[in-house]
Amino acid sequence: MRMRIRRSPLTRIFQRNLATLTRSAVKTGTRALKRTLKSAVVKAAPPPGAGAWSLGIAVGATGARRFRLYRPPDLKFGERLPLIVMLHGCGQDANAFATSTRMNRIAMRERFIVLYPEQDRLANPQGCWNWFDTSSGRAYREAALIMKAIDQACLLYQVDSTRVAIAGLSAGASMAALLVTRHPDRFKAVVMHSGIPPGTAHSTLSAMGAMHGHRATLPLVATPLTMATSWPPLLVIHGEADGLVSPHNGRVAVQLWADAAGAQAGTPRNVQRGQRYPMSVTDFKHKGRTVATLVAVSRLAHAWSGGAANKPYSDGNGPDASRMVWAFAARQFSA
Repeated sequence: MRMRIRRSPLTRIFQRNLATLTRSAVKTGTRALKRTLKSAVVKAAPPPGAGAWSLGIAVGATGARRFRLYRPPDLKFGERLPLIVMLHGCGQDANAFATSTRMNRIAMRERFIVLYPEQDRLANPQGCWNWFDTSSGRAYREAALIMKAIDQACLLYQVDSTRVAIAGLSAGASMAALLVTRHPDRFKAVVMHSGIPPGTAHSTLSAMGAMHGHRATLPLVATPLTMATSWPPLLVIHGEADGLVSPHNGRVAVQLWADAAGAQAGTPRNVQRGQRYPMSVTDFKHKGRTVATLVAVSRLAHAWSGGAANKPYSDGNGPDASRMVWAFAARQFSA
């Protein structure tokens, strides 16, 4: 026979209130969870446009990094496409960089694959690539992980590994140049947008000085002969109104690249398309081959030129840097 436990009126009131509070907490928690999930979904929403937008993880001996990869629609069996590697700047992630540059839209039209490695916020709270931290080796470890992502893309997707170019913005530009200095045979072209030449800094403090144009010297790791014959051509895009990373860095990067290859500067040409900011374009050539090109954009601050309007680090009034990246890379792919 089961015994019935008599509860006092005070106990019953307490238990009813506890049950009410529990249900309320569950509902509140559920709503909060739904808001969090909705926010995460919105943040992770793919850039607009047709094609496949995939998430991957590159794992190596030095850790792991996420990456996003865009493939144009209607890929044919056995088709091999060029690869453009895009390295975001500080305060960005892969998704934000793809959205602001609109590179996927060009990839869909011109038929190439785009890889967006993503910096881990635990490695840098601002999301910057640690291109400058060579004294501790952290810069090289991050470079190795990016190379792992490139290897994975070449292995798992329809990438032509002989047609790979790399581009970056700000810290991503500096990391792109560092990668090329370490693996020149893997890339056909490199593009630095608003970046700092590698070798100008070895710590956070010296990187701050380099941003303002100080310590702008690049220790060469190749002779002029190997530089001229095996290093990929460099395109530098820099805003003349950049108050965060001195435009002096862009000029130094191009000049060092050109000097190492024995290239000479041609006559600058002024270009303006419609109402976009005007730009000055200077080619540096060696025996008829373009070794480096400097695009100095008037009135452009620290932002991706010609990017999506109203996005951080993006200026829709500038000439289209994404088109310039592809046009520059395509010329090297067909050379």
